[in-house]
Amino acid sequence: MSDRSLRGMRLGAQSMETESGVEPAPRQRVEYRCADGEQVFVMFSSEAEIPATWTSKTGKEALLVNGEAPDTSNDKPIRTHWDMLLERRSLPELEVILADRLTILREKRGEKV
Repeated sequence: MSDRSLRGMRLGAQSMETESGVEPAPRQRVEYRCADGEQVFVMFSSEAEIPATWTSKTGKEALLVNGEAPDTSNDKPIRTHWDMLLERRSLPELEVILADRLTILREKRGEKV
């Protein structure tokens, strides 16, 4: 059986080409810094547009060193579910609805109201 086994190289696992004459694309190393002083280095293509902020591996937002701060003046404040509810109902209306729903729930459980 051993005289029939195939010998050779794995297909697709290794390239037969040499790396002579191969030149990597031009790159640039960009530095970002978090508010607590953590440094983040990212490699970009020399033709790439560099973002003003980057999220570090620890999840913190880092700003570009020697770059302009991002303009956040046009950002809308984040609306929560509570904010949207208050746009539709007033607090007295919500208290009445809550009391009605609690009454219905207690009746379903068999509690005396």
